[in-house]
Amino acid sequence: MNFDLNDEQQMLHDIATRFASERYDLPRRGKYLKEAQGFSSTNWHLLGEIGLLGLFLSGSAGGLDASPTDIIVLFEALGRGLVVEPLVDCALLGAMHLDRGANPDVKSHWAADLVSGTRRVAYAHRELTARNNARYVSTRFRRTGDTSILSGEKVAVACPIGADAFVVSASHSEDPLDWHAMELFLVPADAAGLEIQPYRQIDGSTAGRLFLKDVILPPDAQLSGGRAAIETMEALASLARAAEALGIMETVFAATLAYLRERKQFGVTLASFQALQHRMVGHYVQVELSRSLLCGAAMTNTEPQQSWLATIAGTRAFIAEASVKLGEDAIQLHGGMGVSDELMIGHAHKRLLLLSRTPAEPAVALDSYARA
Repeated sequence: MNFDLNDEQQMLHDIATRFASERYDLPRRGKYLKEAQGFSSTNWHLLGEIGLLGLFLSGSAGGLDASPTDIIVLFEALGRGLVVEPLVDCALLGAMHLDRGANPDVKSHWAADLVSGTRRVAYAHRELTARNNARYVSTRFRRTGDTSILSGEKVAVACPIGADAFVVSASHSEDPLDWHAMELFLVPADAAGLEIQPYRQIDGSTAGRLFLKDVILPPDAQLSGGRAAIETMEALASLARAAEALGIMETVFAATLAYLRERKQFGVTLASFQALQHRMVGHYVQVELSRSLLCGAAMTNTEPQQSWLATIAGTRAFIAEASVKLGEDAIQLHGGMGVSDELMIGHAHKRLLLLSRTPAEPAVALDSYARA
């Protein structure tokens, strides 16, 4: 089997790598995170100019219809640079739901701006009481004539400040576990009854809670797809997050190996100690296994869907655990310097922690894999 990238994928890899290398270092990354929206608006527009924001959208929306392999190529490269722009939650989840679920008039109204980065759509599905159950939706909608009225609360909405709209899940059933009663809606950020409460996450990125109190929406605000669309998009998002984690793992591993080769103790380098060599070999194996699992998941047939979803869940569970363990060991091997702001290691580990628990803990993904 040929695992080499084709010409288009190699070009995608090179573009993403160049963006990360030219736009990112630790001081600038910290500056981007301190902005109100949690990332650089200049970088966001640049991502639009070089075609990365439209990568996930359909050709009719001006996008490139990215394959799963395209997704892992892009996010692995961005992960190596610890890029903070919310491509998964906005360019992938938010924009793809709008692209695939909106009626033609709404889609044409948004498409060009989403591709260019002029406007941004965030994704709001997780709930505080769901306890890692992606099928739990307590946010309600009811019909009044042609309009829909939404009430409820969403949590962990990535980068809500500055978003122009939100893709929000809601149910018409009193049973929050009635997955078949769930629908998706496009809610403008300035809608009456919508309140945003922002906060910072462990890695410094912004997130927020959405409070919806009788938010009135027109008929064209409802998006098609429902639960099937959420399962598909969440799987692609998990693939992207796992690829980002792999990219970060590669950076952390390389930095730790370089440190062990330079740092001396008892007159010799740390890399000369056999116990540390064995630990690093173990992490190297985990990195390569993670890469193989990602490639396998990207090449798995999407039908039957449950098998495809289970493959991605198993991949995410493995990488989540392996990445956090690598981050912990890297910090230990660096000593107190590992958690200082001057080194990349601590920042990377915080990002890996967040990725490992988004949208749920690794054990939840492992359970999904085991049930299949």
